Amino acid sequence: MAPRTITFEPSDPYNAFLTRCSRAAYGDGPLAGVAVAVKDNISTSGIETTCASKILKGYIPPYDAHVVGLLKSAGAAIAGKTNMDEFGMGTTTENSAFGPTLNPCDTSRVPGGSSGGSAAAVAAGMVRMALGSDTGGSIRCPAAFCGIVGLKPSYGRVSRYGLIAYSNSLEQIGPLGKTVSDVSTLMGVIAGHDRHDSTTYNRPYHHAPDADIKGLKVGIPEEYFGTGVDLGVAGVVRKAIGRLEELGAATFPCSIPSMEYALAAYYVTCTSEASSNLARFDGVRYGPATDWKKSWHDAYKDVRGAAFGMEVRRRIMLGTFALSSGYYGKYYAKAQVARENVRADFNRIFRDVDVIAGPTMPTIAFRLKEKSDPLSMYLADILTVPANLAGIPSISVPCGNSEGMPVGLQIMGRMFEDERVVDVAYAYEQAVN
Repeated sequence: MAPRTITFEPSDPYNAFLTRCSRAAYGDGPLAGVAVAVKDNISTSGIETTCASKILKGYIPPYDAHVVGLLKSAGAAIAGKTNMDEFGMGTTTENSAFGPTLNPCDTSRVPGGSSGGSAAAVAAGMVRMALGSDTGGSIRCPAAFCGIVGLKPSYGRVSRYGLIAYSNSLEQIGPLGKTVSDVSTLMGVIAGHDRHDSTTYNRPYHHAPDADIKGLKVGIPEEYFGTGVDLGVAGVVRKAIGRLEELGAATFPCSIPSMEYALAAYYVTCTSEASSNLARFDGVRYGPATDWKKSWHDAYKDVRGAAFGMEVRRRIMLGTFALSSGYYGKYYAKAQVARENVRADFNRIFRDVDVIAGPTMPTIAFRLKEKSDPLSMYLADILTVPANLAGIPSISVPCGNSEGMPVGLQIMGRMFEDERVVDVAYAYEQAVN
């Protein structure tokens, strides 16, 4: 079949894209002729892939990530590579080496992160769909902040082959779109087993969203409406949960005691894995040229110090410390115990309910440069990281506004019940639209 060449509008006032493309689209699959944006940490053959880092500036992968190959087979055209927090480390897309992305809902605010460019591109109407990755909320956070839909699939439901690794045991590629139907369609293309990724399961996704949720049991964790959650956000989400009740769902209070340790467990785990994964960026195979007249130690330190941003260096150092001799048992090993407790809490709750609902983010989108200290930035992830620790599916769907900015309703489900969380989000979306 002859290719269809799709040309994209070059205007990008939000800095959503790092690379724009005019690409050929083949076939008549479910995405025939649809332009899809791809986060810049997902490998694309012949298209620069930088992870928004100076150390990968100019790197052009020789192969496509598994999900990108599936997009092309489904008839999609790659619109370009989207901006992100460097190596996925951030909640605002301000940590990009190539400048921040702006929120199309209010350009004085961040779009969320780390998949902020993908969310902004969808929210601004530049593309209909996009791919992001979610390590601790990096799809759901920008979806909530930009007023669109974002799904973190169950761990192992989508191949990570070709995703430039940050934290292997937590991260998952997933779809973003204007509507739940679009997200479901994109999920149907990218899900399934991949022989290149041993963590994937033979769980293809063939599902048309169903708005009938009569009799559904919805758990409402008290921790998701506790300290740190903005009252305006909480009010909007409680109203959205009330709409689910009007649609026939029944709600039940529940508790996730391990939430107290979830954020600490997440950051110890992800920084430890980042310390290992990012060791490959040494100035030899990737990055700017190294002055090998210096000692190996000094050359290695210089190239990484110059090419890695502050947040990436901070997380590498935290992870190296947590894994160091004498501290592994005190930090990393304890984090894995806490992680197992989070998983056990979810399993216990899901014996009595079908899904869990609450806010996606504790606040509306921050203003640019508002979160200048790392601790306040890390605390913003408190409601999203539990799903990553447990490996369960979680979707964010717009549910209203607070102070004129979008608020996201987060729906979490049992492992591999991605279809159910999609149905709940779809039922809500159809009711309010």
